[in-house]
Amino acid sequence: MNEDGTKTVTEILDELSTTSNIQVRSSHGLAAEVNKAASDEDDKRLEDGRGPLRRRTDYRAVRKAPRSLSLTPWQVLHAIGLGAAAARQGAGRGLAEHWGSLRYSQALQADRGRFLQLSSEGRELLRFYKATQSGEIGTGFASLLAEHIVRSRYPDHSVSVIPADIALKAAWTLRSTGTGPRPEPLQRRPHFFVEAWQPGEPSKIFLVSSKGTHSSVHQVYKQLSTASAHVESVHIGPYGTVPYLLIGTEIPAKESLALHVLEAPGTTLLRPSGEKPGVDLDLELTQQEFMPDVVLPAEGDRTTIPGFQVLPKSFAWFSVVLARTEAAALTAFTGGGKPTARYLTKEQGRRHFNHDTHAGTDRLRDAEHRIHDIDFVGTDHIYRLNGTRVEAFSGLERGLYTHLHHGRVNEYRRQVHSLRGQWPQRSTSKDWNTVSIRADGTVLAIRLCDE
Repeated sequence: MNEDGTKTVTEILDELSTTSNIQVRSSHGLAAEVNKAASDEDDKRLEDGRGPLRRRTDYRAVRKAPRSLSLTPWQVLHAIGLGAAAARQGAGRGLAEHWGSLRYSQALQADRGRFLQLSSEGRELLRFYKATQSGEIGTGFASLLAEHIVRSRYPDHSVSVIPADIALKAAWTLRSTGTGPRPEPLQRRPHFFVEAWQPGEPSKIFLVSSKGTHSSVHQVYKQLSTASAHVESVHIGPYGTVPYLLIGTEIPAKESLALHVLEAPGTTLLRPSGEKPGVDLDLELTQQEFMPDVVLPAEGDRTTIPGFQVLPKSFAWFSVVLARTEAAALTAFTGGGKPTARYLTKEQGRRHFNHDTHAGTDRLRDAEHRIHDIDFVGTDHIYRLNGTRVEAFSGLERGLYTHLHHGRVNEYRRQVHSLRGQWPQRSTSKDWNTVSIRADGTVLAIRLCDE
């Protein structure tokens, strides 16, 4: 502790590597409260003439939901950074967003019962970054919980969490073209696709919509009712059949964090039509121009409604979209540039990654570090934490990076799948204060610099 009562940087880095528990809550009572919140919102919308929201209403308590997750704060920052690395479609801005996850380095800490909560620093941020903080931290927790749930159900599969907006841009325009406001279902979209996959086999697909709030649990109910409208906008296969997760992160100012989750169970397989062999993920992704329409079951006079739908005839193409969008996120996490551009279409942001430039990071993908006896390639960044110089490094295991650098997505997936369960789980190493290694082969590490 410093003389002024603040934590030393060493103490901060130690806390980042400390495993804590995060409560997970899922029940029939939660589903009932979300139903009530949705009904109340629709009543208000009817009063002002907008009409009720289109929602998925088949959610329920998650079967065999975990009672808690055990995570380090650094793992949460890793998830936030990985999700943001390619999300802004720009080599400079995208990488800056990725490093921006480090602003939460002092936001989380364990309480006396080893449950995660906001630190005093995190509470101070409320005055300035309340909405941003709850959204970004909530997205990190949601991606980790969704990955945990899907992985527990399909232990023989690998699991990827893929930003939905980037994937959808391979076939649809998501922003208004200046011809007036777009229908609400086109403005509300899930945050992630979760893909459970095995090399050469059809993937299982889930939607995830996440929310976060610093307010009370009643705000969580409202947010999850809105999240049910976000997942309603996207359909994989027949209308209303793709399974999904609704996840709300409650971030109280003084109590421990809690994750609230509901699901619509089911299985959607991206099985290509006919007897085709496994999809070739090395094929360059072709931009499609799909109408933003969803085909309804043959009932009544209306046949389509606004939304995004991938029909079975496009399942092979969508498998390529998901795999190559994930590859773009992974290479963006290591530094972006041309290795990322090759995996994106023009509408997904290819041209922004064609130049290896980023303000404040002179050289990209020039850092190599050996962590837990594994060689990683990536980009490092020197900055000051409370006035003390620290080094952060984001990278990908060398062999996996080489495959993606040369466009070999099939080989990347084969190798990373074979490594399931073999990655070190230790949150510190000989040369680094804090380390997180994910099942996708990425690493995020931080250490004090020699002054």
